[in-house]
Amino acid sequence: MAISLKKGANVNLAKEAPGVTKFKIGLGWDARATAGEDFDLDASAFGLNAATAKVNNEKDFIFYGNKVHASGAITSTGDNKTGQGAGDDESVIVDTSKMPANIQKIAFTCTIHDAAARRQSFGMVNNAYIRVVDEGTGTEVARYDLSEDYSVETALIFGELYLHNGEWKFKAIGQGFADGLAGLCKNFGVEVE
Repeated sequence: MAISLKKGANVNLAKEAPGVTKFKIGLGWDARATAGEDFDLDASAFGLNAATAKVNNEKDFIFYGNKVHASGAITSTGDNKTGQGAGDDESVIVDTSKMPANIQKIAFTCTIHDAAARRQSFGMVNNAYIRVVDEGTGTEVARYDLSEDYSVETALIFGELYLHNGEWKFKAIGQGFADGLAGLCKNFGVEVE
């Protein structure tokens, strides 16, 4: 049975999924009926150096425009432009056995595409979650349901995988940013034009 996490809580994946090195990080959400039809959320991952909490270079930012990390350790499965249907809306595959030594943390984020122009925020989103799944068996290991009412945020850090004492852990984050993808990129050291 999957572990249900609260904001700030973590789970040791080495203990909950012994021997597993390949995980699917599934993110899901539903737009409220009042959000309108053009509501496109985009999941992304930032491979971070633990010492700086920043990317080592821009190629450590994995998203629909850069789907696969050079190491093969982090892969975006693509962009779902509507978020409709049951289950995960977007996901990222992480293979910890391929993780470069200079990446000890991966932040999983979600932004609202064109949020300012469309006047959208995470206040218009229901049922947002992130879950960690054993990629081989499909077994859900951990899940975090974001229950806060985000009113002005256009980007969120849903959760993160991080290496601690040689073991990978998952932490529920739920931190919002009002300045969208630009704010996330600045936070994680990615240069944006």
